[in-house]
Amino acid sequence: MAISLGIAPIAWTNDDMPELGAENSFEQCISEMALSGFTGTEIGNKYPRDPEILKSYLQPRGLNVASAWFSSFLTTKPYAETEQAFIQHRDFLHAMGAKVIVVSEQGHSVQGQIDTPVFDRKPVFTDEEWNKLTTGLEQLGILAREKDMRIVYHHHMGTGVQTTAEIERLMDNTDPEKVSLLFDTGHLVFSGEDPVAIYNKYKDRIFHIHFKDIRAAVLQQLKEEKWSFLQGVKNGVFTVPGDGMIDFRPIWEQISVSGYAGWIVVEAEQDPAKANPFLYAVKARNYIREVTKL
Repeated sequence: MAISLGIAPIAWTNDDMPELGAENSFEQCISEMALSGFTGTEIGNKYPRDPEILKSYLQPRGLNVASAWFSSFLTTKPYAETEQAFIQHRDFLHAMGAKVIVVSEQGHSVQGQIDTPVFDRKPVFTDEEWNKLTTGLEQLGILAREKDMRIVYHHHMGTGVQTTAEIERLMDNTDPEKVSLLFDTGHLVFSGEDPVAIYNKYKDRIFHIHFKDIRAAVLQQLKEEKWSFLQGVKNGVFTVPGDGMIDFRPIWEQISVSGYAGWIVVEAEQDPAKANPFLYAVKARNYIREVTKL
């Protein structure tokens, strides 16, 4: 399997803030994805959940499903609740031909709280919660392997697995055969981590990649004014590769020499009224072509 390029629908319609992009239809979104040169998509809230119906829309546009987000609550709810929802999610993605399942622990998360400062109020797990998380993720990983799939853990701003130390603790305390990692450039730089160092350390466990960029001036304002994660998104802290502060060349160099095979998905949530999703998708595709030759 070679590297394939996808783009997430969150640039067209935001799942956490549905008012952003409410005017953009599902068909407009997937048509513009294809028109801008991408061959894959993740799943948004306007997508049909019947696999055959969804395929009937995606296949004529040359699009495949790369993955879809799953919120786990292993630290705050009984494991059985997460497992039941996960199996349903797994089976849908399997029917769509996806090989990885994006999982992010949302217990105590502040990423969806509009008035909670993302840096000041970031959750920190107790030892007991870490144990629930790592054992629970391994169980989800076993369920994924039943369908020849993998879970890829999404480190994320405003959650208990955001920093280098937290990623290290998660990786050190889970079985590589059961728990893999999603590598997200934007969330690492947002948090102040070193993406190249993270990639090099965990390249053998990275099975899914998100490319997103950061606007340095907006990030600085977010820190100074103690914005929430969602306030940062609304004000444009994220943008597409090539439009922000991240130099993707050294990152791509490491990805290339590592022999990575799988999806690289552009995921740069912005207010589509300010950042036309199609034009930014074209900008991202052109930049990635320039840097990677893909």
